[in-house]
Amino acid sequence: MGGPEKLADVRPFLYNLFSDRDIIRLGPFFMQKPLAWLISKRRAPKSMKTYEKIGGGSPLTAITRDQAKALQNTLQEHGDYTVLSAMRYWYPDSDSALKKLADKGITKIIALALYPHYSCATTGSSVQELKRAIDRSKIDFTLTVIESWPTQPEYIETLARNILEMAETFAPDQPQVVYSAHSLPVSFIDEGDPYVDHIKATIKAIETITGLPGELCFQSKSGPVEWLAPSTPDTLDRLAEKGCKNILMVPISFVSDHVETLYEIDMLYRDQAKDLGMHLESSQSLNCNPTFIDGLKNLILNSDK
Repeated sequence: MGGPEKLADVRPFLYNLFSDRDIIRLGPFFMQKPLAWLISKRRAPKSMKTYEKIGGGSPLTAITRDQAKALQNTLQEHGDYTVLSAMRYWYPDSDSALKKLADKGITKIIALALYPHYSCATTGSSVQELKRAIDRSKIDFTLTVIESWPTQPEYIETLARNILEMAETFAPDQPQVVYSAHSLPVSFIDEGDPYVDHIKATIKAIETITGLPGELCFQSKSGPVEWLAPSTPDTLDRLAEKGCKNILMVPISFVSDHVETLYEIDMLYRDQAKDLGMHLESSQSLNCNPTFIDGLKNLILNSDK
């Protein structure tokens, strides 16, 4: 999705986000952008305070740039690959990425979604925007899309290792593993979106390695619609009532640190757990973990045969 790199970016980022009907539908079509303008204006001050707490902006763009560089480096022994990032709601966007490729004379594109689990609101929206950008470019690009990879072996291995490493810090106690995924409106799932099924497949594959059973919950809901349940805060409340003392939270649907991990999990939910008499730690984010980058490399190579 991208993220605001500085506080001045917050309001225009929110406007771009809420302007997208693939992620949230605000009234009839002709009202989407006016309502997005109003919502972004109202929400920006609160969001800016949140970003202030994690350094004044999202590290997502910089981390994604580093991931792209690491992926390009590991692909070099397999061919002449150029790796660029394209953000859905911020910059660099699809148009600027395509221009850089065209300037290099590159017309063959493999679009790798950095959402392991497919949803029409994430991968679906991003791919549609990329296709529109290709049409706007008037260039004959050929496009291959890697839409989802919920059980990619190196991805699963990295998550499992990170969980086991953090679990050791609770010794001699064993923590309760809690998988926190970004929420979606329930209507998307009712309409056949595979997002939750993909996440459950990821968790099943992880638990085969770790042997640690976990619970799935959902964070970061916004807007007046029914969202996936249980929410992460509600899950923490319930676990505390059961007498749970140690929580190992896993950011399951995210491949890099950003506001949902650095603020919501590491600050908001950790403080909530502390108030409930529990100790909460989170497993490391994937970021530029070499094994994870190898997994992305293998996704590219397997699609390029």
